[in-house]
Amino acid sequence: MANKLVQLEFNELCPSLMDQFISQGHLPNFAALKNQSHVFVTDAQEEQENLEPWIQWITVHTGLTYAQHGVFDLGDGHKLEVPRVWDLIGRLGKKVWICGSMNASFQRPIDGYILPDPWSTGIQPYPKGVFEEFFHFVCANVQEHTREKSVVSKADQLRFIKFMVTNGMGLESVTKIVKQLLEERGGSNRWKRAAILDRLQWDVFSWHWKLTQPAFSTFFANSTAHLQHMYWRNMEPSKFRVQPTEAEQAEYGNAVLFGYQKMDALVGKLLNLIDDETTVTFASALSQQPCLKYEDSGGKLFYRPETPSELFRYAGITAQAEYAPVMSEQFHLYFKTEREAQDAAVKLEQLRLGDRKVMFVKSHGNEVFAGCTIFTKVDTSAMVTNGEGASRRFFQLFYDCHSVKSGMHHPDGIFWVSTPQRTHSIHKDKLPLTAVAPTILALANCPIPESMTAPALRAPVPAHQ
Repeated sequence: MANKLVQLEFNELCPSLMDQFISQGHLPNFAALKNQSHVFVTDAQEEQENLEPWIQWITVHTGLTYAQHGVFDLGDGHKLEVPRVWDLIGRLGKKVWICGSMNASFQRPIDGYILPDPWSTGIQPYPKGVFEEFFHFVCANVQEHTREKSVVSKADQLRFIKFMVTNGMGLESVTKIVKQLLEERGGSNRWKRAAILDRLQWDVFSWHWKLTQPAFSTFFANSTAHLQHMYWRNMEPSKFRVQPTEAEQAEYGNAVLFGYQKMDALVGKLLNLIDDETTVTFASALSQQPCLKYEDSGGKLFYRPETPSELFRYAGITAQAEYAPVMSEQFHLYFKTEREAQDAAVKLEQLRLGDRKVMFVKSHGNEVFAGCTIFTKVDTSAMVTNGEGASRRFFQLFYDCHSVKSGMHHPDGIFWVSTPQRTHSIHKDKLPLTAVAPTILALANCPIPESMTAPALRAPVPAHQ
């Protein structure tokens, strides 16, 4: 079997929590992988306002800093024409399989499969006709996960089930889904669904990996990053002024550990999937830390449009647009013309809650990127005024996502390299995040472009032959 390189991309896992949970015996598969890896802590080398996973993952995939690649928003990765590591490896005539990598893009022709992340708005799965049922089902569930009721039709659910049955879903996954649904019947544990989606994506990844035997592949998972954002307060309540209730602790006290354990299970599946000649890299791009800056106002809340078309109509927007929600409060609007986009941006910016702007808005060409900029508790009687001076209740236009964010981004990340030699070393000096991409290319025996200025790791990490 030809040598292969698999990159695990587990978004925002923290070096400190990884060490803690491994030492406590909670993560046996991570421990096994670490003990056969060269272990680094990466440094994103960015200011706090530029610490976003959709920025840092582009750095991982291109070797460029934010100042060089300039992509700030989730869903805009396709606008960057710089080749990713998989494009460069693919140009050597090698097959690739990119499964969920964040804010990704690709250049044609390419031999392999591309499954975009569920927040993608600019690229579709490739080749056409392979992953659409999976992609659209996951997008709907992830983008609208804050809603109580499902936004997916019965027909779409059936198409998704049919896809999964023919693309790797096994009895173990079916059992876990049934168990999850039974646990939710009592009104709790719905937050665990994100791990089920990761597990189903793993089934798809491993099925097509075994079928196609790609030279380079990635597997991306986000659920633990989400759990850290939501439940860091429950993991370390002593660090926060706003204390969780006993009921919240009973449900969410181990939520972050739960996320790491689910990632650990996926690591175990990978170690069983690969052969002795396969190189594994594991990256987190950045990590998290307690978010304390909103504690004086009750913690960071966020709000999303109750019915987007109603919000836009109230703002005075008459042009039709495609609405594409992404993470938290953010969304894209795609109009037919630049003039329509500019008009919509002006009208959204006119919305006020007292003396506060309700929306942050950016427009570029025929696109608008926006979201509710209110992050504190809103009174049920609060009114929003539009540019014409009319008023409507805030909660007629927005809904409370009932999530108090308590984790924020940190520049440290994880990067482990497990070569076929399975040698182990721990490196004390932090590694610039820009060094990950050239290192991947070196491991894949691929020429490194001049645009990647950070040196690739060589000794003590041997080149992939």
